Amino acid sequence: MTTAPTRSTGNRLDPSIFDLPVEKMRVGYYSDAYFNHTRAALLHDARRPRVVMQVFQRKHAMVGGMDEAIAILKLCSHDWDGLTVHALHDGDRAEPWETVMTIEGDYTSFAHLETAMLGTLARRTLIATNTARVLEAANGKPIIFMPARHDHHRVQTGDGYAAFVAGATLGAPLGVTSDAQASWWGGRGVGTVPHSLIAAYGGNTVLAATKFADWAPDDLSVTVLVDFTNDSVGTALDVARALGPRLWGVRLDTSGQLVDRALWEEMGDFDPRGVNERLVRKVRAALDEDGFERVRIVASGGFTVEKIEEFERREVPVDAYGVGSSLIRGENDFTADIVMVDGRPAAKVGRSFRPSRRPELVE
Repeated sequence: MTTAPTRSTGNRLDPSIFDLPVEKMRVGYYSDAYFNHTRAALLHDARRPRVVMQVFQRKHAMVGGMDEAIAILKLCSHDWDGLTVHALHDGDRAEPWETVMTIEGDYTSFAHLETAMLGTLARRTLIATNTARVLEAANGKPIIFMPARHDHHRVQTGDGYAAFVAGATLGAPLGVTSDAQASWWGGRGVGTVPHSLIAAYGGNTVLAATKFADWAPDDLSVTVLVDFTNDSVGTALDVARALGPRLWGVRLDTSGQLVDRALWEEMGDFDPRGVNERLVRKVRAALDEDGFERVRIVASGGFTVEKIEEFERREVPVDAYGVGSSLIRGENDFTADIVMVDGRPAAKVGRSFRPSRRPELVE
């Protein structure tokens, strides 16, 4: 599996990498209308208050999207040089209510950017935090980041980078499934022999896997889905025998509404549906008994932090996990408040200025 390289947490991405719609952002196209109205009213009154705005969220989280939010400020504000910005880095851990960013300067120069900045931080921090939790649950085993098919294609690039940040920060192996997801850190998408290719060869998994291996470059780890005929044990053995050393791993992906053929005679004292402990152990035992101890098992299909934790606690012999929609579910909202105006406290009740030494000056 190709995994994300390590990264330096002290470096920030160049703003140009985000390919922002700068002109639209500068005119408030992506802003909540009331921020545009606020800026217009202040300019109409020739009032340019110098403010301190602080940004925070309410959970234990891994920060994501900070470089992107800074890029929005740098490229889309009306006076970046007049702003003083302090911020945490992508990959930093944040406590509930901790100030992760402060912006000081003429409010009319950046009032129209609050919506875009907070939305970016919310989305990317959600992905980074969810991915970090999954990686920690997996105890160092590789994770394949697989939510691309569960959301709009435009979120892939930034989400993939947020997942990369989590993996690189924790030093844990992580692969993504599309080149878009890997583009900001210069990687490539990884993947298995899919059901669609097997279907294209009439449902013959061995034939599809053989043709895929004939095409695949040498540096591509060939991993094959083995649940097409609902016989994961038999198919895993057939594929291993056909591909020999070219096979990196088999992927179990039995639907949560099905019971694999290997378990038909064992039902009664456990939930036999989907990818479960007993199915994994049966596939592992069959591969080992046939001399294929080196073939890895990738488990996917409805895996969450909780399911991975349970598998790891019970030492189920999984070598890697594919995780999809659970990585993009939930919320990690951010809030921004003006807390100082022209050097005087001006926060609403309950939102006083909370200075922090952790955010660093942004150059």
